[in-house]
Amino acid sequence: MENVLIATVLSFVITYFAIPVLIRVAELKHLYDEPDERKSHKARIPTLGGIGFFSGFVMASAVCVPAFADSPFQYMVAAFIVIFMVGMKDDIVGLSPLKKLIGQLMASFAVIYLGNLQISSMYGIMGIDALPPHFSLLLTYFTFLVIINAFNLIDGVDGLAGSIGMLVSGVLGTYFLYTGELLYAVMGFAMAGGLAAFLIYNISPARIFMGDTGSLMVGLVNAILAVKFIEVAGNPAGKLPVTSVPIVAIAILIMPLFDTLRVFAIRMMNGRSPFSADRNHIHHYLLELGLNHKQTSVVMVMINAGYIALAFALQDIGSAYLLSAILGSALLLTGILYQMKKRKEAMLRALTVSAIKDAATEAQVTANPPKILRVNTKGILQDK
Repeated sequence: MENVLIATVLSFVITYFAIPVLIRVAELKHLYDEPDERKSHKARIPTLGGIGFFSGFVMASAVCVPAFADSPFQYMVAAFIVIFMVGMKDDIVGLSPLKKLIGQLMASFAVIYLGNLQISSMYGIMGIDALPPHFSLLLTYFTFLVIINAFNLIDGVDGLAGSIGMLVSGVLGTYFLYTGELLYAVMGFAMAGGLAAFLIYNISPARIFMGDTGSLMVGLVNAILAVKFIEVAGNPAGKLPVTSVPIVAIAILIMPLFDTLRVFAIRMMNGRSPFSADRNHIHHYLLELGLNHKQTSVVMVMINAGYIALAFALQDIGSAYLLSAILGSALLLTGILYQMKKRKEAMLRALTVSAIKDAATEAQVTANPPKILRVNTKGILQDK
């Protein structure tokens, strides 16, 4: 317990004092995220925030993670450094999607293959239990890549990726603390502490963004925690077993996972690259409905927290029913948001057309004023 408390406080303090320095450095070196028509911010914002909580997280974890034989932590540190370098390169000079994918695979390899962390069972989903070794590796790599990119893609609103990252790492860290998995408990709370400090500067109006350095790091850490959660909670002889554990893990990560997979599907159905940019994310829908950045982040975090509570409460109804309930309700809510957005767009278009017609009519009247007939004192009609 002491290790977890120290890690949380240490990560928070290091991040809190590092961020102002990074803001100053970004201003001196002109390292900004430039606004454009696709982005929701209108001013230039520094993008080095990920360095702050990366430093706090890594230092707190290195100090507080217990040393024991065959610990996978050394491989995790290697993965953190790889993903940090990939994100930093992308933030400063840009990086192609292929090179980012290669970097993510290298980081995942260090944790999955060298650290021996993988999804070895489906825990009864579709009647499947133990997985063949090769399929197990492929599924784990896929899971890592999806979660890493999910946090990268939802980082489009002030405070959103940081808030959801803090929620997920805090929930999983609490589970590992209760079950005695101290390594993963320390990592979860160190990440939550660092993100809490970062959000002080990132909540709207943001003074700094986490950039790819931060979002990729949040995704990697939560991917590690989620896969370990499936392994530990899926053990019926464990201290706190969870029924339908893969579905519960999906619910814990529902906002980034569902939004990313939905947007990827939309892009591919339209014949575009899944990594091409657009405004089809859920946070874009909420912004277009009139919510500001802070309200959008709060709504999405509350929905994610609701799904976590729902999944733990309904874990015993069976994997198929729980998955149907989660995905069905997520699709329904997103469909409602989409229809509300389309309705508002239609109303705005109608108002715009009406305003244009009114302006054209006024201009025509001004150019060709109507003739007025008046009667003079002699009773003769005059054309004015």
